[in-house]
Amino acid sequence: MEESISVRKKKFFSQKDWTGYMFVAPLVIGVLIFAIYPMVAALLMSFQRTNGLSGTWVGLDNYIRVLLDSTFWDSLLNTLYMGFLSVVLGIWLSFILASLINGLPWTSWKNLFKSVYFLPNVVSAVATSILFSFLFYPDEKGLLNFLLGLFGADPIGWFTNPSFAQNSIVLMSLWGALGYNTIIFLAALQSVPRDLYEAAEVDGAGSLKKWWYITIPYLRPIFLFMIIMGTIGGMKRFTDVWLIGGTAGNPAGTLLTSVLYIYRNAFLASQMGIATAASYLLFLTILIMTVLMLKLNRRDTI
Repeated sequence: MEESISVRKKKFFSQKDWTGYMFVAPLVIGVLIFAIYPMVAALLMSFQRTNGLSGTWVGLDNYIRVLLDSTFWDSLLNTLYMGFLSVVLGIWLSFILASLINGLPWTSWKNLFKSVYFLPNVVSAVATSILFSFLFYPDEKGLLNFLLGLFGADPIGWFTNPSFAQNSIVLMSLWGALGYNTIIFLAALQSVPRDLYEAAEVDGAGSLKKWWYITIPYLRPIFLFMIIMGTIGGMKRFTDVWLIGGTAGNPAGTLLTSVLYIYRNAFLASQMGIATAASYLLFLTILIMTVLMLKLNRRDTI
């Protein structure tokens, strides 16, 4: 028995194994330093009243203060609203566009449309925000209001009117993310077996029925992936609302998102304990939403 154990140890600590460990070590060390350690440090900081340099232990007080702060809940609702619209509209629009492009008979036209739709994805969020600030300028100087003025309509404060600001942000985010989602769906559409379509054609199914009863069910895992990734991205919304609405989330706080709330507490109010507590509450929210979506998908497939 002892001999077999020693043999296992020799096998485990063989020269070949150590060579593999040495190759993996830089990645493991990098993850520990730049991912695990900051997460643990932030978790400990969330239980302190601190400015990031020194602090005192307060237990769950930061979490209680965040949960009782109406501004936090307003920011969360704003985030959920804009994220929900971005995910639902973005996924279906990109899927419809991908289906139309995939149905083109000419490969050159497919490549052209793929390039055109993907171009906005390579533009930075800063450049996109600046571009849409000009397009959605609140008076006649804005391109959209200028076009509306040609039909006798009054100018609209797209980013200055609380009734339009959130929807305008959603439109801007759709323009930026549509190309990436379309490329993902295009790749997925090409993986659908042709024999399924041929069998449906024998049964007399038309293009719309094949799309509805074959394509969409077959791409269900891709839809789930896009929904989860879109939800995570929507819950982390920061750059565009910060550039458009500033740190106050103007107009009237409608563009205040959860990450912007965290930023304000961390870097403007120097309340790192409050900010890290809000960060972990946001993390738990995203985790719960992701698990629920996976559970619902698994239950529906049984």
